[in-house]
Amino acid sequence: MPTRREDPLAEYRAKRDPERTAEPVPAAGSALPAGNDDTFVVQEHHTPRGRTGERVHWDLRLERDGVLKSWAVPKGPPTEQGANRLAVPTEDHPLEYASFSGEIAAGEYGGGSVTIWDAGRYATEKWDERHIIVTFDGHRLAGRYALFPLNDGAWNIRKLDATPPPEDDEVTAPLPMLATAAALPDDDAAWGYEFKWDGVRAVAAVRRGALTLFSRKGTDITVRYPEVARLPEALTGHDAVVDGEIVAMDAAGRPDFGALQNRMHRTGPEVPKMAAEKPVTYLVFDLLSWDGEDLLDRPYAERRSRLEDLGIAGHRWVATPWFTGGGPGVLAASEENGLEGVVAKRLASPYRPGLRSPDWRKIKNFRTQAVVVGGWRPGQGRRAGTIGSLLVGVPDDEGRLVYVGHVGTGFSDQDLRDLQRMFTARKTPPFEGTLPREVTRDAHWIEPDLVGEVAYAVWTSDNRLRHPAWRGVRDDLEPDDVVVEP
Repeated sequence: MPTRREDPLAEYRAKRDPERTAEPVPAAGSALPAGNDDTFVVQEHHTPRGRTGERVHWDLRLERDGVLKSWAVPKGPPTEQGANRLAVPTEDHPLEYASFSGEIAAGEYGGGSVTIWDAGRYATEKWDERHIIVTFDGHRLAGRYALFPLNDGAWNIRKLDATPPPEDDEVTAPLPMLATAAALPDDDAAWGYEFKWDGVRAVAAVRRGALTLFSRKGTDITVRYPEVARLPEALTGHDAVVDGEIVAMDAAGRPDFGALQNRMHRTGPEVPKMAAEKPVTYLVFDLLSWDGEDLLDRPYAERRSRLEDLGIAGHRWVATPWFTGGGPGVLAASEENGLEGVVAKRLASPYRPGLRSPDWRKIKNFRTQAVVVGGWRPGQGRRAGTIGSLLVGVPDDEGRLVYVGHVGTGFSDQDLRDLQRMFTARKTPPFEGTLPREVTRDAHWIEPDLVGEVAYAVWTSDNRLRHPAWRGVRDDLEPDDVVVEP
C-alpha cells in the first residue's frame, strides 16, 4: 500500500462532489477520527454497463490510522482456503463509509448501487508494505487472510486457513410492544415521556453491518425504505435491535402521515427514486439488544439511557428525546408543536414484545380511530366515476364487523386511485345487522381486509363516528387488530 499522505482523503474528495453523491464526504482539513483499527466492511458494488447490463465488484475496506484502506476485488474475497483473488488498491475512504449503502448518482465516480456484503471486526497479525495478515470475524469472512502486492501494482488476497464462516441463520426481531390509550398517569415521577410520532412503527435489526426492518406484524419491510439502510456511525461494527418509527416530515419538520402514504406499499423499481426525492427518517426510541446482550427484561429507563449514550444520529436516523416526569408539560409542548400527543412509559417497565401493556400509555391531542373498509359509494361532480365515500366499521367483541359511518373527506386524488386498486369486490355487505337505506341503495361491497385510519370529532350515541376524515391506509394493522379507542 502507498505510504500515508499528509491528507489521506485528498484523492477521495477530489473524485466526489458532495452536492451530487450520497456518499459521506468529510470537509477538507477535518480531523481524522480515532478508532481501534479493527473494523472491516465488504461492499458489493453494481455499476451500469450500457446495453449489456451491469458489472459488479466487491470493495474490501480495513480501518487503519483513521481511514479505511481499500481494495477493489473483481471476483469477491475468497471464502475457501488457498484460492488467490485479484485485489486492486484504491483511494483511502473515510471511516463513515463503513456503513454506506445506497445509490451513487449516474455520471458520478463509481455511479451505481452499493450494498453491504459483509462487515464486522478483524485483528491484525502483520501489516507492512509487503504483507498484510489479518483474521476476520464476519458473517461471510472468517479466519486468517493474507493481502500481498504483485509486480504490476495490483495485490492478491488469499484465505490462509479452513475456518468456516458462522452459520447463515435467519435474522429475527421481537414484535413491538404496544401502548394503551389512557390519560396522563397520576404518579408522574414514575414515568418517562416521549412525543408520539405520526408514522409507521418499525423494529430494526442490525447484524454484521446489514439492516433488516420489521413491521408491527413482523413483516420484512426493508425494501420499502432504502434510505434507512445507511447506518449511523454508532452502529458500525455492532449488532443491535432497536425500536422506532418511520416518519415523513413536512416543510416545518413535523411528521406528515399523508406524505408517508405513497411509500408504505411500494416495493418496485420506483422506490429508490422516491427515497431520493422525499426521504423518510427513522426515529429511534428504544434499545432491545446490543452485541448479543438481550435487554428486553431491563427497565425502560436503563434501555433509554443506554440508547442515548450511543449517540445514534446520522443520515436518516435520529434518537428521539425523552423526559423523566413532567408529563403535563411534555403533552402541552406536543400540542404546541402540532404533534399527535405523547407516550408515557413506566420507568421500571420491561419490554413486552407484541403485547399492549398498561405500562405504556398513549395520550393524544386529537381523536383518531383505526377502521376496516367494507364498501364504498360512487362520487358525484368532480369525483364522478371514482370513490365518493368509504363505508367503514370496527369489529365488536365477537369479531363481527359493525358499521360506524362513511368517510368522504381527507382524500387526495392519488389516494382515490390507490384505494380502488386495493379493493376485492363481493356481493353482500360484510357488516353485521341492518344498514341505513341511504347507504345500501348505491353501495359497492368489498372484502373487509383493508385497514385505514380516520380523525373524527366524537362518537355519537348511536355508535357512529361524527365528521370522520380519512388519514390513510394502515397496512401495519390487520382487521382483527382494530378496536375502539377510548
